[in-house]
Amino acid sequence: MQKTNNKEEILNLLKMVKSGTISPEDAVLHLQIAPFKDLGVANIDYHRGLRQGCGEIIFGQGKTQEQILDIALNMLNNNLANIIITRVSQKTADFLAKQIDIEYYQIAKIAIVKRIKNIKLLGNIVIASGGTSDIPVCEEAAITAEMLGSNVMRIYDVGVAGIHRLLSKYEILTKARVIIAVAGMEGALASVVGGLVSCPIIAVPTSVGYGANFKGLSALLAMLNSCANGISVVNIDNGFGAGFVANRINKMESIK
Repeated sequence: MQKTNNKEEILNLLKMVKSGTISPEDAVLHLQIAPFKDLGVANIDYHRGLRQGCGEIIFGQGKTQEQILDIALNMLNNNLANIIITRVSQKTADFLAKQIDIEYYQIAKIAIVKRIKNIKLLGNIVIASGGTSDIPVCEEAAITAEMLGSNVMRIYDVGVAGIHRLLSKYEILTKARVIIAVAGMEGALASVVGGLVSCPIIAVPTSVGYGANFKGLSALLAMLNSCANGISVVNIDNGFGAGFVANRINKMESIK
């Protein structure tokens, strides 16, 4: 019997107890061993989807190819799909592709294991970048949100150095449920967008910039100190975090 990893499987388990297919004692044992698996180098959390609405995400940076493969194989063997692996190099993706079914997004550096093809995309997240150099962080956010079931629209290279480029997308911005504003340099994009729209804004500072930007710290501080209301800020280059939170906001029933 496969380990429980979502509400549907728990309901099926309870129905099996009701029908007498398995004993209550076996069901309790199953639930006790279901939450995680100790692989030695990682504890795989099977119940994260049940608790949080999304299965565990594999952070690839710092892990060996073999560690990532072992984790992914274990998740597959426990009936998980649409597994997101972030911060994955092309070399690691090529290694994984020889062993398991993956789709790799090179710019975002994200690999999807056993992708579910027919996910219905909901709502409307808009991702805006200050410049072309910010696109890798934008794509990490975009692919994350799309894999979690959100519809994403991209408007890139609309930074404040040419403000008319952003203003030309005003109608798109006003129809968004949530906007992710990604910028390096002085990080002004989030403040400008914040003064134009009524939806929540997630600001993502990037490490793009010249020496005095301190690898994104100047953009981070600028976004944290924005005078525009309705802006929250994630860490430097954290496209994944922005995409994850934006997906949750986008799917809230109270947001129309």
